[in-house]
Amino acid sequence: MDITPVAKIYNDFPTKFGLPRQSGMSEHLVSKIVMEKQYQNPEAFRGIEEFEYLWLLWEFEPMGKREWSPTVRPPKLGGNIRKGVFATRSPNRPNPIGLTKVRLLSVEQSETDGTVLIVAGADLMSGTAIFDIKPYLPFADSAPNAAAGDYGPDRQTILSVEIPPQIEKLFGEEQLIALKEALSFDPRPGYQTDSDRSYGFQYAGYDIRFTVNDDTITVTDAIKL
Repeated sequence: MDITPVAKIYNDFPTKFGLPRQSGMSEHLVSKIVMEKQYQNPEAFRGIEEFEYLWLLWEFEPMGKREWSPTVRPPKLGGNIRKGVFATRSPNRPNPIGLTKVRLLSVEQSETDGTVLIVAGADLMSGTAIFDIKPYLPFADSAPNAAAGDYGPDRQTILSVEIPPQIEKLFGEEQLIALKEALSFDPRPGYQTDSDRSYGFQYAGYDIRFTVNDDTITVTDAIKL
């Protein structure tokens, strides 16, 4: 079977570190989906505005040539617990395919890019290739009371976020909210808990530096890239 990308997604996260780990964790993170030339025909999107959410099938960043492993060690679980690859959302898979639910904000027409989808809540870094787009159907796709194993909400600590005013003013309102949402879920791998260490990730053209102490994450600097 031959699979080729139909689009690419663009947002304020050019690298993997710092990204929300699951879709919907940052509902204010706005992304733009730009179709490849052969899929820019507006007819391919007739009726899509009738749906509030969409499914995206996409490609994990190239992992390099490696043998697949039946077990992986998810960083968020501390990096020491092995789980079956098919019982995780790890990118280290036999086929590097991801599945993400996003909220459709608008459908726009561009002279250069044809039909462009503006979406929110993606967990994809900028430039990620998209293989397919499908409507989300709540009556068929939702199971709100389903067991979630180690990914259940009771296992996710939400941190308080402190950002100095001089750094807050560098970003637009939606960008700032999305940044706070991403930080609140603690971007660090589960095995890194050093309160004296400074961490950083790229966001909206800045290198965001932060520290974590107990239940508070503090942005210490934003360096222009």
